[in-house]
Amino acid sequence: MGQRVLVVEDSAVIRRLIEVCLRPADLEILMREDGPSGLAAAQSENPDLLVLDIGLPEMDGWQVLDHLRSLPETRTLPVLVLTAHAEEESRRRADEGGADAFVTKPFQPNDFRQEVLSLLARPRK
Repeated sequence: MGQRVLVVEDSAVIRRLIEVCLRPADLEILMREDGPSGLAAAQSENPDLLVLDIGLPEMDGWQVLDHLRSLPETRTLPVLVLTAHAEEESRRRADEGGADAFVTKPFQPNDFRQEVLSLLARPRK
């Protein structure tokens, strides 16, 4: 397996779609379904990229992102925000929160895979 991608997404359908999109890229894919378990995995599993849904149970994606950016060990973890909220306010909030990319649902599988691979190819900040 190659690099590790942590996907924090509460929808089983979207998790499956992401898995199918990324499988050809030879990535190790870790899945979590809520904010607290995603935050814990980001800290303990040493992923190379986090795909973070915003509408999560228990702790939303904005809270997860804020917490990750406040910790030295996850401050530079690349984060791709994935959301059904396409409005400019969400994009601005992602930028201000330190997200590295912003993708809206529904997404094109090839475009999504290319965005993930592009983020993984970048040197960490």
